[in-house]
Amino acid sequence: MNRKELEPESSPQAAFGARLRSSREERGWTQDDLADQMGYSSTHISSVETGRKLPTLRFSRSADAAFGTGDTGDTFERQWRELRHGALLEGFPEYVGHEGRAVEIRLYEIGIVPGLLQTREYARVLADSAVRRGAITPEQAAERVSFLAERQEALERQRPHMIFVVMDESCIRRPVGGGEVMGAQLERLVEFAARPTTVLQVAPFDIGERRPFDLPVNLLTLPDRSVVAYAESQTQGHLDRETTSVLPILTTYHQLQAEALSQAASVAMINEVRKGTL
Repeated sequence: MNRKELEPESSPQAAFGARLRSSREERGWTQDDLADQMGYSSTHISSVETGRKLPTLRFSRSADAAFGTGDTGDTFERQWRELRHGALLEGFPEYVGHEGRAVEIRLYEIGIVPGLLQTREYARVLADSAVRRGAITPEQAAERVSFLAERQEALERQRPHMIFVVMDESCIRRPVGGGEVMGAQLERLVEFAARPTTVLQVAPFDIGERRPFDLPVNLLTLPDRSVVAYAESQTQGHLDRETTSVLPILTTYHQLQAEALSQAASVAMINEVRKGTL
């Protein structure tokens, strides 16, 4: 039987596979033995061990149950989360950590509904589209949707944040996933606007050159009242804590809010667009 030699240092995925193999061999188990313990096929075990297949959250938790590592400080689940974060844009995992502690969240988005406001179905359509383009694997698409759901649930569980959202009109006009998916997404936006700790505004097309941002903006006010900004390019994310560069962005965001429709007018526009999806 050919045995593929592993190089744990080559990638987080390879390190996960090497640990899985060594943990199995320390117990004298075959891949069939571990497969029976975890509820997967031996082929699946082999693919994860050799780095041909990405582990999932369910797989990682099953490994912790099989090896008894679930109550330790070095679980397979923790390693999986580090692996998953390693596939995210630079700066984004740190941003999400700050997001959970923020007392105020300010978002501006162009083209698609902001992630924190997306329905699972809307998020799934976007992830599946990325799979078809070859940008991510099906496993990564599933984890992307799962990770977004975790962020949304974390904000729901904690003391309510103040969340300010300005969306370019293109976010509600651009059809994603067909009428049913888009209709449910627009309904979610209306529900979001009705909460006591949220403000939702649409920046209409007709503000023209008065739209101050050409890229999405994420601003977090932390408990000490400091503000951090996060922005992404196609290949890189950047978290900025420098007051001299962040405060002008916050000022510009306030200017954008002044140009955008009121929340009442924004909700009216969303409901008008929603009629076309029914």
